[in-house]
Amino acid sequence: MSTKKTFYVVTFTDPQDGEVKTLKAKTIYDSPLGIGFVQISDFIFESSLLVVNPQAEDLAKRFKDTKSLHISLYSILTIEEVGEDHEGLALKKDRSTLHVLPTPHGAK
Repeated sequence: MSTKKTFYVVTFTDPQDGEVKTLKAKTIYDSPLGIGFVQISDFIFESSLLVVNPQAEDLAKRFKDTKSLHISLYSILTIEEVGEDHEGLALKKDRSTLHVLPTPHGAK
């Protein structure tokens, strides 16, 4: 019987620059810092890809010596649990359209 190996894809807003970033990790726990934080550890950085992702390389450099990351719940956008053979979502026919309406004058 094979063991199912899963990992987590965490999408969060980086408190340093406000950009949305994605990080892969093997473990996620409640943080000992308190109920407002999540502890992310055992990071996964793919080095065998043919396509270079500058954001992934920057995250790998930033967290290379980090044992665990304690991040605020308010910064986390999504946490997705996936398997090693996860290929992402592939739609046969994308029928969606996106309409962006102009912001009314005076609205913030």
